[in-house]
Amino acid sequence: MRIRNIALAATIGSLTALNGAVAQDTLIERVEIGVLDCVVSGGTGYIFGSTKDVGCTYKPADGAPEETYFGVISKYGVDIGTTEASYMTWAVLAPTDDPYRPGALAGDYFGVSAEATVGAGIGANALLGGSDETIALQPLSVSGQTGLNFALGVSELELRSSAD
Repeated sequence: MRIRNIALAATIGSLTALNGAVAQDTLIERVEIGVLDCVVSGGTGYIFGSTKDVGCTYKPADGAPEETYFGVISKYGVDIGTTEASYMTWAVLAPTDDPYRPGALAGDYFGVSAEATVGAGIGANALLGGSDETIALQPLSVSGQTGLNFALGVSELELRSSAD
């Protein structure tokens, strides 16, 4: 129980720092254009980092057809332990002066991440990037996962459109 409390406290502190890092990018006016739901494959963190496959569905806020994306999420920093598949939901934010084009979420995203798992755990990743490096992915709900893991560092998400 003590390990779980320490991991939870570390994650809460990291998520607070994560929120501050994302807030710095709010100088560009953005609007929510949809939601990105992703399933991240399970795997093992090897102290310095990890790489896991992702499959995502983009649900546009305007009711346009859903889009499917796939890719890889890599974490660099402290990442120790093993997790099963996890689920993440992001709000997709885009500049107000840049209309969305199908497939526009494809691209590379970078940001900070924090996770703690002892049995069942939580994590969050706030990312910025996309095809024109103008899309922001803001965590709507923290990721849900099971296993034994602690991760804190920089995340890179490589998203590709299945339509390409």
